Amino acid sequence: MCPYHPVRVRVGISPLTLTDLPHGVAHRPTGSLGTMTADHGAAAASPPRKRTAYGKETWKEIAFLLSNLFTTLAGFVYAVVSVLLGVGLSVTVIGLPLLALGLGGARLIGRSERARARGLLGVKVAEPSPLPRHRGFFGWLWGSLKDPVAWRTQLYGLIRLPWGILTFTVGLVSLLVLWPVLPFLSRGLANADRGMVRGLLSPSDELERRIAELESDRGVVVDTAAADLRRIERDLHDGAQARLVALAMGLGLAKEKLLDDPEGAAAMVDEAHGEVKLALQELRDLARGIHPAVLTDRGLSAALSSVSARCTVPVKVTVDLAERPAEAIEGIAYFTVSELLQNVSKHARARTASVEVWRTGERLMLRVHDDGTGGASFDGGTGLAGLAERLGAVDGLLVVDSPAGGPTTVTAELPWRSRPAA
Repeated sequence: MCPYHPVRVRVGISPLTLTDLPHGVAHRPTGSLGTMTADHGAAAASPPRKRTAYGKETWKEIAFLLSNLFTTLAGFVYAVVSVLLGVGLSVTVIGLPLLALGLGGARLIGRSERARARGLLGVKVAEPSPLPRHRGFFGWLWGSLKDPVAWRTQLYGLIRLPWGILTFTVGLVSLLVLWPVLPFLSRGLANADRGMVRGLLSPSDELERRIAELESDRGVVVDTAAADLRRIERDLHDGAQARLVALAMGLGLAKEKLLDDPEGAAAMVDEAHGEVKLALQELRDLARGIHPAVLTDRGLSAALSSVSARCTVPVKVTVDLAERPAEAIEGIAYFTVSELLQNVSKHARARTASVEVWRTGERLMLRVHDDGTGGASFDGGTGLAGLAERLGAVDGLLVVDSPAGGPTTVTAELPWRSRPAA
């Protein structure tokens, strides 16, 4: 139904499909993910700079090869001592903590080796994601012991001692007696070093960044759930519960006056009847805020039509879905549109708005458009940043296209997860 042209967009490690929004700003929770880049094809690589035999690059490689002896010796000693000490004492209460601390130190060694390789060999190796924060001592212990970055760094230190001795010897001899072939030897040995750095010290982007992303998303989900529970508790305490308490007291007083003052008792019962209606309405509103019944019974189309009817401007709703997504995704889609329409009512000063929902591959797409004054942003106090955090918790994405003067188009993308068979 929507003739949109998809553009491949990469956020961190997750390839996502977005509609063509040339002026839009995509928002994804920061942390381990990095920045967003449009993947419209590889950029034309600049021509490599011509290398001279005894140029700066050669001397940097020689410096790296000569320094290998000292760094590999230190790395070997550290790896052997920290691993053997931790494993040997693992039968005691201090063994595993010592091993975990040793692995933490290995991360620092890996960082210094990557910096040395970047500075002298020009190897562009990204830093691995930091260890996720774990609650409590045992969480930290288990997270440290299963850290793949630290273990690969320890392996790097163990296997490189013979190589460090070899490269130091060959580099030194070449400087003294093999001067004509020095550039070729240094480049060949340095290329082997580059391979080892990339193979053992570079992050396994797909896995490690995904783990960090999921750890961050789990924290967002926990915080969001806790905030929702506090909101429900507050609404119950200050709303329906307070009305029901007042209702019980009023009915108690009416009971006492029933014989002595029937007319007064009747008036109190009539007042209590009004309180019952208000309490029921508040409970309905609260239940709708948790999960509307119309969404469960009739799906997104009916639920979005219902929420759009409460908007202060006319809203056209178009839902083109052959089947329903999973309940959790459907609920997130509903509340996303609901919050965006609240922003339209409160901030947009619009005359009309529209809501479109459709499926593209394995993604559920939502678009809310209004002809208001524009200027919406993630730091504008409209709750868009929090909404983006919630979408990010399920591998979703939020894109805002809202130039000053309008119009505003907000596109949300969620993973399509099929509804389990009954």
